[in-house]
Amino acid sequence: MDYFGDPAQWLPFTFAMLMGVSILIYVVLDGFDLGVGLLFPFADEDEKDNMIAAIGPFWDANETWLVLAVGLLLVAFPAAHGTILTALYLPVAVMLIGLILRGVAFEFRVKAPLSYKSRWNWAFFVGSLMTSLSQGFMLGMYVMGLTWTLPHVAFALLTAVFLTIGYSFIGATWVIHKAQGNLQLKAIDWAKGGIWGLVLGISAISIATPFVSSRIFDKWFSFPEFLWLSPLPILSAVLVAWLWQMLKTMPFSGDRFSWLPFGAATALWTTAFGGMAYSFYPYVVPEKLTIYESASAPESLFIILVGTIFVLPTILAYTVLAYYVFRGKATELRYD
Repeated sequence: MDYFGDPAQWLPFTFAMLMGVSILIYVVLDGFDLGVGLLFPFADEDEKDNMIAAIGPFWDANETWLVLAVGLLLVAFPAAHGTILTALYLPVAVMLIGLILRGVAFEFRVKAPLSYKSRWNWAFFVGSLMTSLSQGFMLGMYVMGLTWTLPHVAFALLTAVFLTIGYSFIGATWVIHKAQGNLQLKAIDWAKGGIWGLVLGISAISIATPFVSSRIFDKWFSFPEFLWLSPLPILSAVLVAWLWQMLKTMPFSGDRFSWLPFGAATALWTTAFGGMAYSFYPYVVPEKLTIYESASAPESLFIILVGTIFVLPTILAYTVLAYYVFRGKATELRYD
């Protein structure tokens, strides 16, 4: 059968790829603004204002990618959507509460009387923490096949902690890029601590994933697949070493290339995500449903694809425009 000539083959693959890219963009972009919220307790009041200014123009656009990813899952893979959301109903509810709390705190901390500002700062931190932990827990449960056993829940709790630290790390690299002076120096120290949590998290998932099923084990450790895939862990190790060396020598003279740690962190997240995508393909629900079994009818997918061709470039263009317009160092965030 001609793979690319059969809509029942290439349409599910196309939507799986679009959904994966949307998730990756969300994890990187909303990951850094969640990370900024997680770092709030370590900053003083003026620094918190600067940190909010560093994410203020972007955070709404960042969350759009989560909506797109979940929307694609619902319309393109409805059977998988039902299975995943049913298994993860509780952490999804916690995540939504956290996102709502973050949004409310983000707006109210500026507009509320000064005596209430510290409370909204804590609400912003708690909302960021709830969102990060719940996403990490969902990741762990997904890797373990969405089955609620004590060892699987323990692993999910571990990934919840590591993903939260990973978000704080990429948030710190964003602050390095957008801040100046003492706050930038603090962010460098935060990143030095957070990078090891990210490394431990990636290592834990990388070690556990091949043992979830013999199929995944064979995909990684059979010959010659082992040789073809070896650049992924090697590249990850190189990126970690490069990041650590950069952080030790920052800030650079004249604050040049302050974006490099964030760029390297993004590349590290991308390699980790690519490894996971390779491990689980073609399954959208690990070892239960493939993208082809759970996909909508080709006729429906084609109609959805037409809409996606218009929607996706619009979201991408808006995101790129926001980052271009508000490039450079963060300035004071004002609402008047």
